[in-house]
Amino acid sequence: MKISDIFEQREHTFSFEFFPPKDEISAVDFGVNVGQLMKLSPSFVSVTYGAGGSNSERTFALVDYLQNKTGLTVMAHYTCVGASKSKVLEDINYLKSKNIDNLMLLRGDPPKGANDFVPHPDGFAHASELIEKVSTEFKNTFTIGAGCYPEKHPEAETLEQDIRHLKEKTDAGADFLIAQLFFDNNVYFDFVDKVRKAGIRCRVIPGIIPITSYSQVDRFFKLSDAKIPDVLMDKLETAKNNPKRILRIGVDYAIEQCRNLIEGGAPGIHFYTLNKSSATVEIFETIR
Repeated sequence: MKISDIFEQREHTFSFEFFPPKDEISAVDFGVNVGQLMKLSPSFVSVTYGAGGSNSERTFALVDYLQNKTGLTVMAHYTCVGASKSKVLEDINYLKSKNIDNLMLLRGDPPKGANDFVPHPDGFAHASELIEKVSTEFKNTFTIGAGCYPEKHPEAETLEQDIRHLKEKTDAGADFLIAQLFFDNNVYFDFVDKVRKAGIRCRVIPGIIPITSYSQVDRFFKLSDAKIPDVLMDKLETAKNNPKRILRIGVDYAIEQCRNLIEGGAPGIHFYTLNKSSATVEIFETIR
């Protein structure tokens, strides 16, 4: 089922993001956690694509399984890192053959060990180029999602510049946007106001991840430049040596964040699960 059709049926969507397990042990944990999350009947789920296409085979195998064995509506992530235009078309045709109706098309992060993104000599340099190619070659075949950064992409000089690039993605064929993680809802709502003024009319779904350990704080900031509000940071600092307390603080904050987003008009929530179920299950069941 196309996600665009789900949008027509539902005012709000609740979706989960997974990444392919790396080995047999993590595959067992993944199965347990996905089983718990499936009971929540998500609107759709997405599966990430490793840096440089490093786990593309696992991504393709997992989206095939989730789409065709479990009955979930699945969105496959795909990046243009290290891929020629012919390889892109080959991969997208493969996903089409597996009944995948939904794609999250991204430029992608540089391969491990590289600091800068270098496009394939016969590939794409920007997500907008990838989106345009797929939407043109596979007209009306897929619902296409794209990413956005409420606090601007780390490589963008300004938020205004970043939104101009975002408009290029939607003009190229992106049907909806999923926001990178953030912890201040005012940032999201201000961002949506700005993209509307820029002429972007599609859904902008907020992406949420609960802080479940103190070590995540620095990693999240490096990942997306997401700023943590002082009121939350103060609580985390006072409990940094108490893992159970950190988990409780993070989950409670995420619950209130999600409630406020929905009450404020957000069209749903996309949960970055990190392949763990307990925190996401509690948050989802509480706000539902």
